[in-house]
Amino acid sequence: MVENSTDIAQIPERVAWLKATTCLHVLTEEVLVAIATHLHTITLQANRRLILEDTQPDTLYILKTGQLERYRTRRTSMAQTVDLQPGAVLHLQEILLDQPTDYTVITLEDCELWQLSADRLKQIAYEYPSLSQEISELLAEEVEQLSAQLLYEQERQQELRPYLVPKVSRGVVGASRYAQRLRQDVREAASVIPNDQGQRDPVLIFGEPGLEKDNLAALIHFGSASKKEPMIKVNCETLRAVDLFGRGDSRPGLLDWLGKGTLLLNNIQDLNSELRPAILRLIKTGQYQPSPQPGNAPAAVKNSSAWIMMISEKSLAPFANLARQKIKVPPLRVRKGDIEAQINYYIQLDCVKRGLRKPTLTPEALRRLQSYDFPRNLRELDSLVQRAIQQAAGAPRLNEEVFWSASEHEDRFRWNLLNTYPKFRQFLRSPWWPDRINFGFTSWFYILVVALLFLGPQTRDANVALNFFWAWWWPLILLSFPFVGRLWCAVCPFMIYGEITQKLSLWLWPRQLGAWPRQWAERWGGWILYGGFAAILIWEELWDLENTAYLSAWLLLIITAGAMICSALFERRFWCRYLCPIGGMNGLFAKLSMTELRGQRGICSASCSTYQCYKGGPEKGEGQETGGCPVYSHPAQLVDNRNCVLCMTCLKACPHRSVEFNLRPPGIELWTTHTPVGHEVALMLLLWGAVFVHRLPEVADWLGVSEMIVGFGGHAIATTILLFFPLPLAWIAHKLTQLIQPRLKARPFIQVAYGWLPIVLLSSLAHYLTLGLTEAGRIVPVSLASFGLASTGPVIVAHPAIIAFLQGICLIFGAFLSVLLTQRIARHPGLKVLPLHGLTIGMTAVLYRLIV
Repeated sequence: MVENSTDIAQIPERVAWLKATTCLHVLTEEVLVAIATHLHTITLQANRRLILEDTQPDTLYILKTGQLERYRTRRTSMAQTVDLQPGAVLHLQEILLDQPTDYTVITLEDCELWQLSADRLKQIAYEYPSLSQEISELLAEEVEQLSAQLLYEQERQQELRPYLVPKVSRGVVGASRYAQRLRQDVREAASVIPNDQGQRDPVLIFGEPGLEKDNLAALIHFGSASKKEPMIKVNCETLRAVDLFGRGDSRPGLLDWLGKGTLLLNNIQDLNSELRPAILRLIKTGQYQPSPQPGNAPAAVKNSSAWIMMISEKSLAPFANLARQKIKVPPLRVRKGDIEAQINYYIQLDCVKRGLRKPTLTPEALRRLQSYDFPRNLRELDSLVQRAIQQAAGAPRLNEEVFWSASEHEDRFRWNLLNTYPKFRQFLRSPWWPDRINFGFTSWFYILVVALLFLGPQTRDANVALNFFWAWWWPLILLSFPFVGRLWCAVCPFMIYGEITQKLSLWLWPRQLGAWPRQWAERWGGWILYGGFAAILIWEELWDLENTAYLSAWLLLIITAGAMICSALFERRFWCRYLCPIGGMNGLFAKLSMTELRGQRGICSASCSTYQCYKGGPEKGEGQETGGCPVYSHPAQLVDNRNCVLCMTCLKACPHRSVEFNLRPPGIELWTTHTPVGHEVALMLLLWGAVFVHRLPEVADWLGVSEMIVGFGGHAIATTILLFFPLPLAWIAHKLTQLIQPRLKARPFIQVAYGWLPIVLLSSLAHYLTLGLTEAGRIVPVSLASFGLASTGPVIVAHPAIIAFLQGICLIFGAFLSVLLTQRIARHPGLKVLPLHGLTIGMTAVLYRLIV
């Protein structure tokens, strides 16, 4: 604030200005001279408070230049706001009547004011008795004007309230070049200066749905010189001419009430064709014509000072041509660098609203979100974050499991078997699946198998447990993958004893089980699993596990011990999800299944707020009480079958009938929603090499190196070479393909490599068909021999020609499917990926020679 003393030479000029501009013109010349003599000049910057309501005034103010805002806040109503222009006189009534002021005044821009102390004003009133009558008339006139202005403002606020944009929701988040450019566009649009007629250039903001374009419009308005004016948003799809333009002189429209404010036309592409010419005229000329009164002549044309902004999902030519300011909002899929900042911003907002501690985002979750295109952009991301925080239930970290989003055509080519067969759904929701089967049969059968392996005869032809494990289980489990995926894991004895261990340990030692070390497990768990499977395969070959009962028992017990230890340390089934070698193989081959368990994402996002299928919870509606998914998978976020063990816990827990068990095209996820994983590809190629290891004698004879694999050392070297050689061959084939087709670089090796999954599965099945079709049919005599009885009974053995035929069919069909799948994943013509197909056909030919 700066104060200047009164200059005697300026008094006549001040008196003339007071007469011409202020309400003090009713006073006599003598009184005006007395007032002007004692005026002092002060200046105030914008956004400063001059007067505070409910205080006793000590100064009379007269606004010389600038603009003030006068308002009164009440708890029971909206703020009553009046703009004050040069010539406004403040505190006159309050000082003379000795009343407290009932309004607050702030500066809207830099202002120059004259001030007169309250004591001096009272002294002037004492010296000039005629002043009382003149002031009474003046106050009556001022009160009348003020009442009319306040009534108008109240009516204006009442009419505009349903359309008002009260504030900016948020700024532009992110540091990418797209975000920087968007902020620059907003600043440029906000800095537009009105022309001589007070009109501003129209603004068009366009982009895909869900980009918060209305918030960008608010940023422009509230960042401009018009920020004190109201901003309203109208929906063009439902907009009527009478609402916007009014009717005759009897009904003002929104433009009349808006004045110099901002009109935001939302979704201009949906504007009624009949209203379009009038809107184009308004944008172009600032003129509009109210709707006529029935039976009256057309209403006169009016001028509007409103600032027009438009929002559209595309740049429409008629409106884009009139908009001098055009802002194209980039979709979220091209702003992947801003996703982390945007997510953290939404997390902060939601946690503040819920009163929660802000969790951190895991790198795996961020990668998953960055790999998604977000067709509904920021709106979808915001909704996704809110669901994730609610689903995480206060967890310190948000992992990838709690983020799931909708995708286009997600239910194409799906047939929900649970709706078609209600009895099937009833069985899966019953206690029989899988609890009664597991604890009533599988757990006891497993003890019998292990006991027979230790205590019974040690060869496969005399031990039914060894016969069951190698001649029955292996062929059947491989044969089941294309039909029911990872179903075996629901009745697996390893995890049954893991759960028994978990319950017993909690009973003996009540405690809080450890949370999963997800970040470590996601990075290293798959490779530990891979190393464990490689060790099992080498052990199996070098120590002849197929024909050594006690060693097969030790293999089963070692895997069971891993499940039991992890269950004693961590909650739920950490072993099954990350470390089990058999589970890793099951999850890999389950991708080829023609069935899948999924959740209906629309129902989950719209109806579910408890996420009992994921977290567990009490009975709710038709939802049963459960402990939640044992492997922490939400059915709505599954994009492949790897992390679903088909225990049906989610089906039992869901009160909204969201869970589906679908029939689908086999392996469709591999070229649609699939996310490749390095350790899975390594495991797949390891299993391909295992087929050659199982045929090591035939390989040695074919290559003429039988004498080199004699002894443990040679055997071990040959086993290791055959086990790992598919990996470098596959990598070389991919590199050769990239030389032929450089555009294939967009498809990394670990993505294209999944094309070999069918041939790996079916070549493994071709190998185990020999055991299945020659020894599985000896189950009765082998069972008798296991207990020292005569080994007699029915024997069912397939003819060697039939076995060879089926093995050949498996290999040829597997190669054919791999060629098709590789073609779909690579998305290039067959000749462009010839090295990949060449490896498939070449390896199949070699296996055909060795197996058939």
